[in-house]
Order: sequence, then structure tokens, then C-alpha cells
Amino acid sequence: MSGRLRLFFLLLAACFLTGCGAQIEQFSGPTMGSHYSLSYVAGEHTPAVREVQAQLESVLAEVDQQMSTWRADSDISRFNALPANRCAPMPEPVLELVRVAGKLWEDSDGAFDITVEPLMNLWGFGPQSRAQQVPSAEQIAAAKALVGQAYLRIDGQQLCKDIALQLDLNSIVAGYTVDRIAALLGGLGINNYLLNVTGELKVAGKKPDGSSWKIAIEAPRDDVKVAQQVLALDGWGVSTSGDYHNYFERNGQRYSHTLDPRTGAPITHHLAEVTVLDRSTLRADGLSTLLMVLGPERGFAFAQEQGVAALFVSRVGEGFSSQATDAYRREFGE
Repeated sequence: MSGRLRLFFLLLAACFLTGCGAQIEQFSGPTMGSHYSLSYVAGEHTPAVREVQAQLESVLAEVDQQMSTWRADSDISRFNALPANRCAPMPEPVLELVRVAGKLWEDSDGAFDITVEPLMNLWGFGPQSRAQQVPSAEQIAAAKALVGQAYLRIDGQQLCKDIALQLDLNSIVAGYTVDRIAALLGGLGINNYLLNVTGELKVAGKKPDGSSWKIAIEAPRDDVKVAQQVLALDGWGVSTSGDYHNYFERNGQRYSHTLDPRTGAPITHHLAEVTVLDRSTLRADGLSTLLMVLGPERGFAFAQEQGVAALFVSRVGEGFSSQATDAYRREFGE
């Protein structure tokens, strides 16, 4: 499964860099076209590291089998291959994400849409892309005719399409996966951890010395990784969306992988990145995409109205300016 190239890196405190005895365990691996990592405090009764990793990777394998658009035998790919006016039984996790996406679609008046796969492929960012390109107005119109969550519905345990649309859950699947793994860890008695799946984060508890896990929000620069802000977190999911890693340029113009489903084209505003923090990583993941599409003015107004803890970073001349919502400032400062 191709994960979006995400925009976080971890800032690990000194004791973690040098090791804090056998109390902290860590492992990582590939997933969704990117990677995952877990650092956690092992207790006397927690399973062995190999068992924790095996159970975690079992969740990743299940999500991949159900929701990957990069493998032809997944549940989503089989649904995408169906013609118009067809239904197919779907696993409950897929239906859950469709319901979540439907609420985000309604709340944003269509700025968030999980049926954008034809547009992603057309612009060169999807699993069936041939090359990154600037398509013609006619090509965009043809792809847009196959886009629209209004044409997607749930009937019992079946997912149905009224047009030959195709789903792309990449805007929420990593956040969902983080929450699934967090629930797994809790069941294993692991309550102090820092979890990363393709850049979507969940942080819980403390390190062995009682200090907080810390993350750094990456400044939106192409050339070097620089911390925009360092946060000490406990119990928060974190998601950042931005336009500065996955894009292409033609004739001096930048084309972001973030597409506005209403126009059928990449966003053109000056918002470089938006970070959302929420107790639900799934919700943070979806909202970061939604706000990135809406842009600095409409997105900020939406986040304020909805009480979303979000940090917006916009391009201003040769530099950047940041703006935090009231909910963000209350929890994390400026």
C-alpha cells in the first residue's frame, strides 16, 4: 500500500538516544510504501518483543489486504474494478472508514473525498499512474465525472457505487491503523509508547525516567529537516499534511499531490502544511487532509468553528508564517 510521504520526524530525548537499559524496546519495518516504528516501555508481564512485533504486523497485513490500492487482490481494489451500479460485501473496517469519510465529506462540502482515485491517477500520483503530467481540461472533466462520494453508499454489509468510481483511503487509513495498533498495545499491557505508521503518530504515557515522549513538527522546507515546534505529548494522535515532499514541477510551476476534488486539480493556495492533534489519530489524519485542501483562510475558519487543535504554516514571500487555532494554543501553546 502506498502511504503518503508524511511530514514528521521524531525528536528523541538524550536518555533514549543513549539507551535507558532494557526498559525501552523498539522495532520498525516497512509498510504502506513507507515504514512504521514502535518504541515502548516493557513491563514484567508484557509479551516478548518478537510477539509484540508479530501481532502488530498482523494488523498491518490485515489493513493491507483490505484497503490497499496497490495490490490487485485487496478488497478495495476488487471493489474499484466493479462497473457502475454494483455492490460488493466489505469487511467492517472498510465500512467504518467509509462512514468516517462520509462525515468529513459532508462537513467540508466536498473538499474531502475518498473517490479521487481517477484524479490521482490522471495527475501521476495514484497506483495506476503512467507518469506525472499536467492534464488537459478535457481529461480533468472526464476524470471528475467518475468522482463523488454522493455516488457511494452502504447497504447492510455491502458497499455500492452508482457510477464507476474508485476509492482511495490513503487520507485516513494510516490514522486508522495507528488507532488499531494502539488498542492492540493496550490489550498487551503496553501503555507507554511512541508509535509511528507512515508518519501518523500516537504518543501515550511516559518514558522510564518519568519524562514525556517528544516529537518535533517539521518545518515545511525542501532542503533540510528543521523543527517548527517541539511538543511533549501523552495520549494524542498527530497528523501533518503538506505539499513540499510529494510534488512535481512543470514550466516553473509546482503541482502538489494534494488534489481538490471540487476542481480536479492540485491545490494552488499558499498553505504549506497543517498539523492536527486529536485523541483519535484517524480523525487527525482525515482533518489534516481536509484542512490542507481548504487552505489557510477557509481551513483555519473551519478548524476554529469545529474546535480542532491545528497549526497552519503558510508561505509568505521567501519565508513562512504560522497560525494556531484556539484549541491548539490551549493545549500546546504557540
